[in-house]
Amino acid sequence: MEGLLAFHRRFYITKRTAMSTCPAPCSRSWSITDDSLRRYVHFASENCIQELLSASDCNRVGNGNDGWKLLTFDNGVEISKRRSGSFDTFRSRWLLRSVSPQQFITVANAIDAAKQWDADLVEASYIKDLEDNLSIIRLRFGESSKPLFRNREFIVYQRRQTMDDGTMVVAVASLPKEIAAGLHPKQNKAIRGLLLQSGWVVEKLQDDSCIVTYVAQMDPAGWLPKFFVNRLNTKLVMITENLQKQAQACSIHVNA
Repeated sequence: MEGLLAFHRRFYITKRTAMSTCPAPCSRSWSITDDSLRRYVHFASENCIQELLSASDCNRVGNGNDGWKLLTFDNGVEISKRRSGSFDTFRSRWLLRSVSPQQFITVANAIDAAKQWDADLVEASYIKDLEDNLSIIRLRFGESSKPLFRNREFIVYQRRQTMDDGTMVVAVASLPKEIAAGLHPKQNKAIRGLLLQSGWVVEKLQDDSCIVTYVAQMDPAGWLPKFFVNRLNTKLVMITENLQKQAQACSIHVNA
């Protein structure tokens, strides 16, 4: 955490110096090298990965001290939430039988096909790949999307990591708005929201099945009542039902 704060301070000093030497007004964006961006994302994603792993720890679920409140358990899918500052964090957990972690991650990471499991999504595209498992992505929702998504876009990093025990983690969160503006300036009337933290934890079981945990916490920005925002987060977690169907279809196709 101290390393991340130090990194933010260095960027702030660089930004402040740049603003003091350019004529007003200056656009609020940072132009940084790929190496600096890579180091920032590594710092930021470490905390996100640890939060995801903590949320997936089945030994903590329901012990009364982990902060998660069960909302519903239906057809093998658990939906829970936890108070986290201004916006609640939502979590779904479910068992995928006869679907390997690799098969699920292949579906969940298929950015080009993301519209198949999220009907509100208009565009999902790579801005740049920093490493084999580290990418910057743009997610855009259009004018015809549901009100809570309408005209919103998110500039996020995606980091994929396999832990020593074989657990696969995909951490996704927004870049700071100044860095995002430097990489991809906001267009038209789009509202740039913030994905505070999200991602997948996929744990392998002995029978080539897996347990999947998905976590989402979002600030969609713009003026929205808090209870609308929490409905938005719930919807994000429920996307997992579509992903489950695609992953199982993929498994049937592979095993056929």
